[in-house]
Amino acid sequence: MPRDIRAELTKQARRPASRLLPAVAVVLSLTFGYAVPYAGLSGAAGPPGSGRGLDAMLPGAFVGSALGGLPIFVGALALIFGVLVAGSEYGYGTWKTVLVQHPSRVAVFTAKLVTVAIGALTVVLALFAATAGASVLVASLQDRALVWPAVSDVLLGLGAGWLVTTMWGALGVLLAVGLRSVALPIGLGLVWLLAVQNLLASIAAPLLDWVAQLQKALPGPNAGALAAAFGASAPGVDPVVGAGQAAAVLAAYLIAFGVLGGWLLHRRDIA
Repeated sequence: MPRDIRAELTKQARRPASRLLPAVAVVLSLTFGYAVPYAGLSGAAGPPGSGRGLDAMLPGAFVGSALGGLPIFVGALALIFGVLVAGSEYGYGTWKTVLVQHPSRVAVFTAKLVTVAIGALTVVLALFAATAGASVLVASLQDRALVWPAVSDVLLGLGAGWLVTTMWGALGVLLAVGLRSVALPIGLGLVWLLAVQNLLASIAAPLLDWVAQLQKALPGPNAGALAAAFGASAPGVDPVVGAGQAAAVLAAYLIAFGVLGGWLLHRRDIA
């Protein structure tokens, strides 16, 4: 493993936030994907629409449950992680310390993107493991047979989740490099991800056809469409485009975020 990547992975592994963010993602996914719907299913008090249906909580549908949070809260956590990976160097003033050891800016930036990708894969694997375990528990409580999806569907779901999560993380890296800070990139990124995209989808798109068409080129709706292709049912999940188009658009955004972030770091002053 290259020295730059090994150093970046070691640094992130020692930061409490790098362990907290995946834990929060798992807790939120289990809460809104299983605990709340199961409470509604069993007749316990719950919010309107909490009954998601038993079939959606069984092992055969665990891939969709694992991907359901990617367009919204898991994506937001991935964006925060990306900002912390790159933006903390500005907050601590350590860019010069890193670069004085003679690695190129491109090498350092590439190491950060690889770290974000590995972190994203870790989150997705944790989500799949947690939702699979929760689905087994639900099946046991309801005395249902354990019928699992095909291995190919699980692998495709893992790939889709990794693509979406890495894309949001790369956006966080780009915002951190572009704004050279931590707080402002996180704030602006969350406003876009949690507020603006939802307002466009729920208010503007039904009224304006050009906004509805614009959604097909935005990262959030494409992330939701890709999750919907695996049976996910959650806020922000809507099959506005096909799975193939969604994957292509998200891959294009991932490449664009990475290239633009690397170009900015290479061309601009560190201070």
